[in-house]
Amino acid sequence: MLVMVDSSRQMGTLVDFDATAKTLSLQSGSGAPLRIDFASFKVVRFTRGMPLVKAGHQNTAGAMESGKRQKLTLHFVDGEQMQMEVVGVVEHHAGLFLYASSFGQDIMCSFVPACALQKCQFASVGEAAATTAPADAPLPSFVPIKSRQGVETALHSRPAASTLRIGETLLLERLITQAQLDEALKLKQQQPNVPLGEVLVSMGAVKRDTIRRVLVQKLGIPYVELEEFDVDLDLIKSVPSELVRQHNIVPLYRADGKVIAATANPAAGEAQHALGFFTKLKVEIVVASSNDIESAIKKYYGGGTGRQTLQDLVLEIGNNETGAGAAVAAAAAVEESGNADHVLVKLVNTIITDAFEQGASDIHIENMRDNLPTRIRFRKDGVMFDYSEVPPELKSALVSRLKIMCRLDISERRRPQDGKIDFSQFGGQKIELRVLTMPTTDGLEDVVMRILAAPKAVSMETLGLSDYAMAGLKRIAERPHGLLFVCGPTGSGKTTTLHSVLSHINTPDRKIWTVEDPIEITQRGLRQVQVQSKIELTFAAILRSFLRADPDVIMVGETRDPETARTVIEASLTGHLVFSTMHTNSAAESVVRLLDLGLDPFNFADALLGVVGQRLARRLCTACRQPYAASTEDLAMLSHEYCHDSPLDPSEVVAAWRPKYGGAVGKIILYRAKGCPHCNGTGYKGRLGIHELLINTPELKRMILGKANVSELTRSAIGEGMATLRQDGISKILQGLTDWEQIRTI
Repeated sequence: MLVMVDSSRQMGTLVDFDATAKTLSLQSGSGAPLRIDFASFKVVRFTRGMPLVKAGHQNTAGAMESGKRQKLTLHFVDGEQMQMEVVGVVEHHAGLFLYASSFGQDIMCSFVPACALQKCQFASVGEAAATTAPADAPLPSFVPIKSRQGVETALHSRPAASTLRIGETLLLERLITQAQLDEALKLKQQQPNVPLGEVLVSMGAVKRDTIRRVLVQKLGIPYVELEEFDVDLDLIKSVPSELVRQHNIVPLYRADGKVIAATANPAAGEAQHALGFFTKLKVEIVVASSNDIESAIKKYYGGGTGRQTLQDLVLEIGNNETGAGAAVAAAAAVEESGNADHVLVKLVNTIITDAFEQGASDIHIENMRDNLPTRIRFRKDGVMFDYSEVPPELKSALVSRLKIMCRLDISERRRPQDGKIDFSQFGGQKIELRVLTMPTTDGLEDVVMRILAAPKAVSMETLGLSDYAMAGLKRIAERPHGLLFVCGPTGSGKTTTLHSVLSHINTPDRKIWTVEDPIEITQRGLRQVQVQSKIELTFAAILRSFLRADPDVIMVGETRDPETARTVIEASLTGHLVFSTMHTNSAAESVVRLLDLGLDPFNFADALLGVVGQRLARRLCTACRQPYAASTEDLAMLSHEYCHDSPLDPSEVVAAWRPKYGGAVGKIILYRAKGCPHCNGTGYKGRLGIHELLINTPELKRMILGKANVSELTRSAIGEGMATLRQDGISKILQGLTDWEQIRTI
């Protein structure tokens, strides 16, 4: 392994080492060996142990007794330093051969070229002396950078990618043993979505800070010192303190259309994603110590939360001279006065901002009878939880302010109203919300807001599809004509799945039309039309117009009535690929429901390509989930549920699971929820998709023509290779992604 002068690393097999010519040859792939000049690297580390040279060689500091451990500090010509413990040093005109800690009879060897070395110093070390640097000390391959110019130079000289893996690096650094790495790799097979570093941390093999430090070296990320760094104060002011504190990330400056930000954990992508989503710019990460990050946040954002809490704002309104009774008039006047500092405005903005930053999908404002406080609840990962309460005197003001934001009639309280909020227009983050006001008892109104925080389509690979479903769905998407349905209850991710499939085939040679209500996800290249019921611009009406607009692919947001269903079938039979959704419980039930709408079975059987059924289950928090060995009773229960309504045998299913999920010993590990600060004590963080794909085969076509029932269609589809929603959910339990309680719930 070579540590290059730009701090990048290269791995390979040493083919030739020519001390006279001061070059070596490295075989790192199937091509010709790469010849590297000694001036291009600082250190080469040999990964195989070798016998210690016992001859009485001299080193640059004088004689050194072979086998005696000493601390060696290397001073490189570029000003960097590296410390290590050695048991022997051999001096050569081309450089130094360094012999490190022993493994059995053999020891590990490194070579430092003379042209890279300025001097070296020795110091005695006791046998029990520590060999690792302090947790937050500068990394040995990186001198802390204190300027923007230094960061830019390091970023531009950083290699585009590294072939070195974290396990190999930890092994080479003697931070783990081969046995620990082998055990971690086995565990990772059972939890493929968990990084190997996290597996090693959960095993207790290394500390998380050690993983962070090695990742920095592996990826070549610049290491900065923040105490004297010239940060962009305008950028600091534009980024909310809540985002900075939640993700422990410090924005430093803007350059070339990107934001440079510092974090103590470069492996966590959530901070980079959150800052990028807020700024709408690419984010480049540099690394600082945990202490530096904490100090910088206190310095630039203060020691508190940096923003008034909901309770502070409510108290401020209560203490205001105008009184809560004037709040409605004040809210109505905001639109004209532009008084963005009005406390009621800040109250509403705080609710929306907190919901977004906590990852909520919906905000529920519930005005109560009998002068009780207004309850505010959020829905996160499909589960409702209490956020806060506000005094009953403010209920009318809250509703009126929200109506003004989405331009609804503030005097109309008898009918439901729909609207949309572009939160960026009110000085907040770039968030869109779909708003519904609903009249309740005693002349009160509730407000429900859906946060539309995913404006871009995701790739099919991120949906969590099984291999069978992924391959089948891609084949369907590439067909020239036919009909694909995605079914499931409200909020199960149907639109996300459809847009993911559309992104897979969204190429310049296709014309793609979509009709949606509302348009939640946008893609470059799609022509998207919004349903307008007030002017009778319905799904069916727009779809009929699409047929005259030269489409290749049509996406219909929802098939909910016979007219739309017939038009969808007509479009697919006239040479178009059509995608749509339905609110049904399973793929097979969708087929029966469509026939019940009065469709011609012959046309429908010819047009249908397949049906995706899906749900969203809560994902176990990887930071705190607890592993346990699956008992015989656990496997018996899961296999019984897996074989429900299918011809499969539970004992055969368990026998197939053991080599697939249990590794070489066949020991299956399951996980249970625990709860930690990372997941707000719930044990779950995020959601994952559970899918089934019914593909219309010749046998299924025959059953559709015969108007088979749901059970008959399901059994036939299972025989053709389909895994049901229940089976796919249990597979994700065995992968360590969720638990039975969540699969049972959905």
